Amino acid sequence: MQLFIGNKNYSSWSLRAWYLMSKFDVPFDETQLVLDTSDFYDELKQHFHVQKVPALIDGDLQVWDSLAICEYINDAYLSGAAWPKYITQRAKARALSAEMHSGFMALRNEMPMNIRATRKVDLSNEALKDIARIDEIFALQQDVFPNAWFFGDFSIADAMYAPILLRLKTYQITLSEQAQQYCDFVMRCPVLQTWITQALTETDIVECDEAGKDV
Repeated sequence: MQLFIGNKNYSSWSLRAWYLMSKFDVPFDETQLVLDTSDFYDELKQHFHVQKVPALIDGDLQVWDSLAICEYINDAYLSGAAWPKYITQRAKARALSAEMHSGFMALRNEMPMNIRATRKVDLSNEALKDIARIDEIFALQQDVFPNAWFFGDFSIADAMYAPILLRLKTYQITLSEQAQQYCDFVMRCPVLQTWITQALTETDIVECDEAGKDV
């Protein structure tokens, strides 16, 4: 399989698919492209109708969109192990993943992922509401599975929220004790640390993702 991703410093959607595949030791070749460049679009045009990352090629199959890639990997290679075992937990994990996939637009727009940076931003009320909801999600799951992944074992839901943790760190966001407990647990994951370490070596600048003031 071949997974196309963007800059590890900036590409939050790329992280989601890469994290799931790496965490479950699914073999793949990684093709990294620099976001917002002509080479980025020219390379993707050779393979895909949609020029966005992440994008996956597996034989004759093309899959784009982080959640779709995660679902495909779960079905084709993991025998369903990337979702919780019990049906009620699977339903909640899917709901949380869908909420991340389609929501939190103010947070995304005002707090772009930028792993190398330590910044402060003036947030809108809508972004603050998004952060409050994120805090609630993290804390509620820690009530049930303390010092663990959302549902005890790593799942697609954890992969979907991983870039949010990195945003919260970059912009110095204060969370409740339980929500921070989840963040601290995830940040200790060696697979996520591999992505972070590689992101810190990158030097490309994507201006639209350089928000806030250095602190």
